[in-house]
Amino acid sequence: MFTEITSTAARPHRTGDGRRDVNAAAVLRTVLDHGPVARSRVAALTGLSPAAVSRQVVDLVRLGLLRERPELASPGAGAVGRPQLPVDVDTGRIAVAGLHIGLPFTTFAFLDPRGNVLHRRELSNRGRTGAAVLRPLLARLPGLLDAVPDGRTVVGLGAVTGGAVDRGRGVVVRHDPLDWRDLPLGGLLAEATGLPVQVDNHARALAQAEILFGHPAARRSMVHLFVGHVVDAALAVAGTVHVGPASPTGDVAHLPVPDSDAPCHCGRTGCLAVAASDTTLFEAAAAEGVVERPDRAELVAAVRAGDPRADRLVRRRAETIGRALALLADVVNPDLLVLTEHFAALDPAYLNVVRTEFARRSRMRRDAELVVVQRRGADVLAVAAGSAALGALHARPVHALTA
Repeated sequence: MFTEITSTAARPHRTGDGRRDVNAAAVLRTVLDHGPVARSRVAALTGLSPAAVSRQVVDLVRLGLLRERPELASPGAGAVGRPQLPVDVDTGRIAVAGLHIGLPFTTFAFLDPRGNVLHRRELSNRGRTGAAVLRPLLARLPGLLDAVPDGRTVVGLGAVTGGAVDRGRGVVVRHDPLDWRDLPLGGLLAEATGLPVQVDNHARALAQAEILFGHPAARRSMVHLFVGHVVDAALAVAGTVHVGPASPTGDVAHLPVPDSDAPCHCGRTGCLAVAASDTTLFEAAAAEGVVERPDRAELVAAVRAGDPRADRLVRRRAETIGRALALLADVVNPDLLVLTEHFAALDPAYLNVVRTEFARRSRMRRDAELVVVQRRGADVLAVAAGSAALGALHARPVHALTA
C-alpha cells in the first residue's frame, strides 16, 4: 500500500534525463557526510569521474551549497591541482524557512543546509482551530521571513503538521485536533510568501531529518514515532521515506491500548492517539492536582521538582509508548526505531522505561538499544519543519535552486 518519495541518498548515473541533478545530489550527499573533503575523494566515494565531480562542485558552489576550504589544504596540495582542495557544505549563504503547525503553538524557524537551526520562534495559536489558525499566521509570515539571519537568501519553505498530509498536492487531508479537512496549505503559503513550499506530515519530515543528519542506521531502515498532541509514525527503507496512497504512511494513532478507556474522536476508546497524547497526559496531571492547568511547562516543572505523581504519569505513558514501539518493531523489523517525545528526550530515565517495556513486549526480542530519541532537543519541531524543504533541496539541488 506504499508509494515512495525521492530518496535523498540518490545514486549517481551518467545517462538519461536528470543526470545533472542526480550527480549533484550524490556529490552534495558525500560532502555532507565527509566534508571537508577533497574532490578526488568525492570521486572515489561516488564513482563519478574527477571531471564530473569538478563540474558538480562548480555548480554547487555557484548555487551557495558548497564552498572551497583552501585553508585546510595539506602542504604541497597546490602542486597536484584543485582536486586536492577541500570542499565543504556552505552554511553561510542560504537558508530554508520552516513552519511546524501544532495545536497549542506554531514553530517558525530558519535552518542552514546542514539542518542547524539558525533561529526559532514559537507563536501561540491561542486555542484557535480551523481557518482561524491560519489567518494571523499568513499575515505575519512576510515579516518573519524578513528576519533571516546574516543576510542569507531564503530558498524555500517547509510546512509540517500532524495527521494525513498529501505532500504531492500540498494539502492537509485531515488533522482532527486542528479541525482541518482538505486544506490547501501549500498553495496558501506560496501565495503569502512567493517561495517554493514543501508540505508534509511532521513524522515523515523528522524521518527525513534523521536520514539526512542523524543516526547512520536510519539510511538502512527505520520507524519513527512522534508522540505529542497527535501521534504519528513514519517508515523509511534504504534512505526513502514511504507515503501511503491516501497520504498517510499508516494510522498508528488508532492502535488499541488495552488498559485505556479514553474516548477517541473516531468513536472508539483506548486508541493510542488519546492514550499516549500530550492532551491526555496534561489533562490527567491537572485532574490529579499535579498542575494547575493542562500545560507542558507546568508538568515538566513538577517532574523536575521530584513530584512522584508527575513521575508516575509520565512513566505510565512511557510504558504505553514502549508497547506501541514493540508492536511496530515486530511488524516492520527495522534497523532503528526513533522516538520523538518530550520526556524521553528530557530525562534518560524515561527513555529507559520505554526501552524496558519495549524489550518486555517485543516477541522478536530485539535489543532495546534499537530505540533512540531524536537528538535535537527543543529544536526538534523546527528541524521537522525545515527538513521538509531540506529534503527537496538535497534530493534535487540544481532543480530546487534554478527552477
